[in-house]
Amino acid sequence: MKWLTTLMLFCLATTVTTSVSAQESTKPYEEFGDYKVYFSVFNSTFILPEVARANNLTRAKDRVLINISVVKDNTFGLPAKISGHASNLMQQKKHLEFTEIAEQNTTYYLASMFHLHEEVINFTIEVTPEGESKSHTVKFTKKLHQSGS
Repeated sequence: MKWLTTLMLFCLATTVTTSVSAQESTKPYEEFGDYKVYFSVFNSTFILPEVARANNLTRAKDRVLINISVVKDNTFGLPAKISGHASNLMQQKKHLEFTEIAEQNTTYYLASMFHLHEEVINFTIEVTPEGESKSHTVKFTKKLHQSGS
């Protein structure tokens, strides 16, 4: 589990290329008052095989992981209700099933998704921090590449 946490923190710290409302952005998060919702998308083959097995994750060149983490007042990995979908340019929607990964002092959420090479995907993620009634919507677009392609 420690390997997965290290990988998640690496993914959150790295700049991901996304566009929000058709504007280019290098920010890997969206702010909502006191909350920041961090998001990243990376190929599932970045996860070590033993870590994937331990967390029931599928590794494949045509599968990405969507990672969501909620931060408030510099406290990373707060519990939240996460749901969302992904849609391609033809407006075909794919429901995202997020799995909560809770480790010692952090919680984050992963969803797995199949994709085509160089497919452009629009993500819409609804986030409701634990103890809050208001949800926040994060939208970003990512061009996905199959590993080894």
